[in-house]
Amino acid sequence: MSGATPFQTVGPFFRFGLIFDGCNLPVGAGDGARIAIEGTVRDGDGAPVPDALLETWQADAAGRYRHPEDGRAAPSDRPFDGFRRAATDPEGRFRLETVKPGPVPGPPNRLQAPHLVVGVFARGLLTRLVTRIYFEDEAANDQDPVLELVPTGRVPTLVAKRIAEGRYRFDIVLQGKDETVFLAP
Repeated sequence: MSGATPFQTVGPFFRFGLIFDGCNLPVGAGDGARIAIEGTVRDGDGAPVPDALLETWQADAAGRYRHPEDGRAAPSDRPFDGFRRAATDPEGRFRLETVKPGPVPGPPNRLQAPHLVVGVFARGLLTRLVTRIYFEDEAANDQDPVLELVPTGRVPTLVAKRIAEGRYRFDIVLQGKDETVFLAP
């Protein structure tokens, strides 16, 4: 063996087996405000990406992750698992239904504003892209240690707009002038 296998893009059967009924819906009754996040995934030319897959990971409404390493004593919403998948349709649209997350600990011993971590997979990408979805109606965004690292003019690419009670709009642009801010995984 002469070395690591090089990265390859995903093929045309990427979605097969990855999307299943209910993978974009909350698991369990769960506490907290129910929300929907709707948007599109677009390429650098503004064309819709019809075969993207989004994976999200988030804390519950109390700011707890359903993970063995989250050993905090705060109450947690155990039926809520925090993981979702959503595929884009032929027009590049997606919809995620979840609960609005609570603030979580971050570096250096500061709370992070409520957010979802998003992995983006699509044909033509060699590795997944990672971004976050914050919410425009969260005052905590002004103190978030991760958002503070993002140039001010680029922050809006990470913030979902409130379009109605319990509904948010968040678009992902893979490259170009309005490219979404992507973070190191």
